[in-house]
Amino acid sequence: MKHTILVTTFLTAATLAMGCTSKEVKAAVAPRQVEPAAAHLDRAKAETKQAAQAMRDYAYAEKTEFVDKMKKELVSTQEELDRLSAKVESAGGAVKTDAKAKLETVREKWTQAKKQLDRAETATASDWDDVKNGFKQSYADLKDSSDKTRQWLSDKIAP
Repeated sequence: MKHTILVTTFLTAATLAMGCTSKEVKAAVAPRQVEPAAAHLDRAKAETKQAAQAMRDYAYAEKTEFVDKMKKELVSTQEELDRLSAKVESAGGAVKTDAKAKLETVREKWTQAKKQLDRAETATASDWDDVKNGFKQSYADLKDSSDKTRQWLSDKIAP
């Protein structure tokens, strides 16, 4: 059950994160066309499949691949936090103060995930599963917090 919740959370976070790329910048410049429901569903299925592949159960022999992939994910998340921080600077008053506090919480979760990934990088075969699962949980917490903060910011700060 816990594994199912973790996978579902990660898939949701990955799907949301994949939708928050530089396409948003282009969308702000050019008017966005409404995507047909069937095309949206197909795209969502493809993104879910990619996210499921990203969360596959890496064996100890694939430790380097896992660590490299997750380092890239952490860099991507860090870039997103930097982008959100820049957006917060344009806000004023209490919203800015609250937003900075929320972003600081996400940054703390990022630091925890980074520490877990560093542990995974030096893990031995005997502790690999525990370390890997610890990172996955930490990363899921990070993505959940990041998604909630991004949503809160989008509700409070106009694009």
